Amino acid sequence: MGKPDIRVATFAGPGAAPEIRTVPWPTVPRRAALIQIGACGVCGTDQHILKGHWPKPLPWPFTLGHEIGGVIVEKGDEFTADFMEKPLGVGSKVMIPPLMPCGHCYYCVHYPEQANKCLTPVYYGRYLGFDKAPHLWGGWAEYVYVDLEMLPGTKVYKLPDDMNLRLGALSEPLTSCIRAFNRATRAGGFKWGDTVVIQGSGPIGILAVAAAQEMGAGRVICVGAPEEPRLALARRFGAEATVDITELRTPQERIARVREIVGGFGADLVMDCSGHPSAGPEGIEFLRDGGTYVEMGQFTDAGSIETSWHRICAKDLNVLGSWAFTGNDLPLGVDMLYRARDKYPWLDMQTVYPFTQEGVSAAVADAMAMRTVKSTIVPFPELIG
Repeated sequence: MGKPDIRVATFAGPGAAPEIRTVPWPTVPRRAALIQIGACGVCGTDQHILKGHWPKPLPWPFTLGHEIGGVIVEKGDEFTADFMEKPLGVGSKVMIPPLMPCGHCYYCVHYPEQANKCLTPVYYGRYLGFDKAPHLWGGWAEYVYVDLEMLPGTKVYKLPDDMNLRLGALSEPLTSCIRAFNRATRAGGFKWGDTVVIQGSGPIGILAVAAAQEMGAGRVICVGAPEEPRLALARRFGAEATVDITELRTPQERIARVREIVGGFGADLVMDCSGHPSAGPEGIEFLRDGGTYVEMGQFTDAGSIETSWHRICAKDLNVLGSWAFTGNDLPLGVDMLYRARDKYPWLDMQTVYPFTQEGVSAAVADAMAMRTVKSTIVPFPELIG
């Protein structure tokens, strides 16, 4: 009996509806593997791409989706271990990140802690077009294909055997948060017991609330909207207080409220997870003098906003950018999720959608309308329990 065809979703361009296409089951050579997808999230980057905000050329049509948790169903004889040298076999649970540094360019070799700025990365769910055989290059699909011969920069990470694949799908966005806090730590701007304000209550903001606590924050406050489902969930994740930007509608009101909650001279660290260009000028006023501002939300170019850099100088601030993560950061996200799997309501972040044209469309639309925290597409419900 022949192997079944595989369904994948593609988009023809910004604003287009998803199209479910069928491709043949691929031949899997010696250094390749086929991964059955248990869950794949809808990222803010996916939304920006579909709105036409991505600043670089994209290989339309292609398959979006890069927050992937899956299971190896077929592999070649020389596909034996993950990027951390953990053994892999058929049945191993894995995740693959979107940005995979090549390991050989100038940044990868000379600045390994900034290999996130790799000059020739492999990008799943973004820069691999559908036309490239075997057409399985993104997470909004039934299967994804990896090939270390074809794309040597590819990285695969083993998940614990008893880890829910929905948690695996959160490991990539959580890793972005962990790297941002580690970035602040290396700059001397984040230490145990610090007071942290998170701007944004979307999936990255919620994950940052958890990461801040796990990495030593003493107090965490979240600024965002809407109350349901997002700010309420931020409090369930441990934010001691939330500030609703739909109720306090001016920066002055929000600055006064955050400073009232924090007390003293202001927060030690503020992290923007919102992606809104106005967050920066407002957020630095949440800080005490000498504090640290981390910008990780401006992953796509949302435009400029008028600001006074005198405030950065006068307040003696650290201002840091954090872009994605390196190959060595990913295990930190997997480990934090697994270690704290019963400590936070991780799965309550996710609203599950079937892998159909209607399901993919609804997952994207609900994420854009902020009706969900993390829309998650599930092609095989039996894989997630």
